[in-house]
Amino acid sequence: MSELTGQNPDAATRGQNRASRSELTGQNPDAATRGQNRASRSGSSRLAVRKTYKLFIGGAFPRSESGRTYVVNDNNVALASRKDLRDAVVAARKAFPGWSGATAYNRGQVVYRIAEMAEARRKEFKSLGVPSDEVDAAIDRLVWYAGWSDKIAQVLGGANPVAGPYLNISSPEPTGVVGVLAPADSALLGLVSVVAPAIVTGNTVVVLAAEAHPLVAVTFAEALATSDVPGGVVNLLTGRPAETAPWLASHADVNALDLAGAATDLARDLEIAAAGTLKRVLRPAPADWHADPGLTRLTAFLETKTVWHPKGV
Repeated sequence: MSELTGQNPDAATRGQNRASRSELTGQNPDAATRGQNRASRSGSSRLAVRKTYKLFIGGAFPRSESGRTYVVNDNNVALASRKDLRDAVVAARKAFPGWSGATAYNRGQVVYRIAEMAEARRKEFKSLGVPSDEVDAAIDRLVWYAGWSDKIAQVLGGANPVAGPYLNISSPEPTGVVGVLAPADSALLGLVSVVAPAIVTGNTVVVLAAEAHPLVAVTFAEALATSDVPGGVVNLLTGRPAETAPWLASHADVNALDLAGAATDLARDLEIAAAGTLKRVLRPAPADWHADPGLTRLTAFLETKTVWHPKGV
């Protein structure tokens, strides 16, 4: 028969064997072969999607308007410009009325949600070189500050005794937009320790990340973006603080400065620049970020409003 058909008897036998196997497995032999080839190609030739670390402004992650980047640990990081800083201040000012007008309890819940999102990123922070104990301390600090949100007014405010038929009541209120220079000696815990107290009391912030630790800072911003923090409450710029900080200090729509991450010479220049617009300035000082933070940063950017009200007939 094979001579009449011109078919190789061995090939015919192999074809029958394949056919019988495909009947047993319910699989098309040609399709199986193509699937194996595709799997082989995908396993050897796929290119990983590389991450670009961008700015965090108004709840979004734009690149720098200048198009500039710098390299940290073989990663491209956005290099913020003066225009980026102005955009961040605009976003912070826009977010301030809604955030400061929210109840203290609500702000505490939002900060607690940041802690939940940071907890979910523990492995990612550790992969960026943050020690386990620092990750734990940063998450715990967020929870600690969240708990203070609706208690700080009771500690700092109250009814004042006066000689007359009046009620005299004082209560703390947020200052406004706070510029923050993140500490360079603690990539995550230091960053959390300067951002959390400012926002939990109702301020909005523009943060200049430490030049050497932008990867951790942007990863923290990604936790903020996936929590309930309204866009513009926290704005984070990566790059060179020595380049952008002078514009932050002299910006007329910034109400206060936390110079935690500023070197001595830069801090002096920033204080001089801030004096032109009467900004409140928290000067840099040696800090043990693992120690009990106390109330210093909670109270640093609060102002006291006092109301007089007549009583009696």
